[in-house]
Amino acid sequence: MQFPIELKYTKDHEWLRIENDFAYIGITEFAQSELGDIVFVDLDSEGETLDKEEVFGSIEAVKTVSDLFMPVSGEVMEYNQLLNDNPELINSDPYGKGWIIKIKVSDMHELTSLLDSAAYKELVE
Repeated sequence: MQFPIELKYTKDHEWLRIENDFAYIGITEFAQSELGDIVFVDLDSEGETLDKEEVFGSIEAVKTVSDLFMPVSGEVMEYNQLLNDNPELINSDPYGKGWIIKIKVSDMHELTSLLDSAAYKELVE
């Protein structure tokens, strides 16, 4: 299982990759393996400003539906259009083409509450 060191993680199994004032958010390899085959991603928060830990959408797998939580506060700038026709990208490439949303981070200080790669690995193992 991969735990890329350049990412930040939440205890809810979201990852966050910072690029300047923006962040890409997805779910971890561990999370997608627990969910199983992903069949639909429901995102209706584009353009909204959400607080840390607010729900920004949900993922539907064959056997379950799981909410997605904001790792940090921010404005949802866009969602990954590829997931409309290919939600399984989250299973096959969770840290790359399977990203879910891009946000403009509201408070960079909130990043300090996230886990680094080693701490997240310890959490799931």
